[in-house]
Amino acid sequence: MLLLVLGAVPALACTSVIISGKVRADGKPVMMKHRDSSCQGNDIQWFQGEKFSFIGLVNTGEPFNKEVWAGTNSAGFSIMNTATYDLKEDEIPAKDMDREGFLMYRALEICETVEDFEHFIDTLSKPMGVEANFGVIDAKGGAVYYEMDNWRIRARYDVNEEPSGYRVVTNFTWSGRPADRKGVDRYEKACKLLKETTVPIADWGHDFLINTISRSGAPILRPITTASIVFENHVMWAVLGSPDKHPYHPYTVIGMSLNN
Repeated sequence: MLLLVLGAVPALACTSVIISGKVRADGKPVMMKHRDSSCQGNDIQWFQGEKFSFIGLVNTGEPFNKEVWAGTNSAGFSIMNTATYDLKEDEIPAKDMDREGFLMYRALEICETVEDFEHFIDTLSKPMGVEANFGVIDAKGGAVYYEMDNWRIRARYDVNEEPSGYRVVTNFTWSGRPADRKGVDRYEKACKLLKETTVPIADWGHDFLINTISRSGAPILRPITTASIVFENHVMWAVLGSPDKHPYHPYTVIGMSLNN
């Protein structure tokens, strides 16, 4: 825990995108998490949850304690997070923080829709031990980003209402303190890459996102990059390890679905 706390700002950082199903050819939302982490080992595991089975991204080489860092379940509910450093305004000690992985594991066990997730957050005991952006998509087309602190959902962004048809999120929030924002350079580069691409947004899928964003070089691709995950049509596509280690794979290293 001490190493995690000391390394939090440089080591826990991610770049993410959600694309609304309303602008895609198949009508289904897509969500990406480009993971940066102090834990260099990443793995995909299957779990039988209380209500739904699910697959999730986990840290390799650490004692497993019901934490996942992105995942999708048998109901088509998918979730991921990016760390933030601009929301916390309380005195909750560090030992009681960094519980995003536990929250996502539990959500994957019991949630089917974005509405289920919001109800789940309402029923959790507080403080929750989180300071993060959470991205959620579901089989009904729900596609939402949440900015959350220990006590509540601070802000909710429905990607289906975005004029651009997508939303980029890194390691800051729009409801938090501007002085404490992290990952602004990665946010700006990802936005630029998506704005300038000649690929129609209707065709943006796992191959496009991994090749365009995760393999785009600095500042998005970094020595602490450990995985690139895309949820598309209830399939979790994963490049484990730094995406630049697999430059000749046009899609991904692993593609898994709970439906086949």
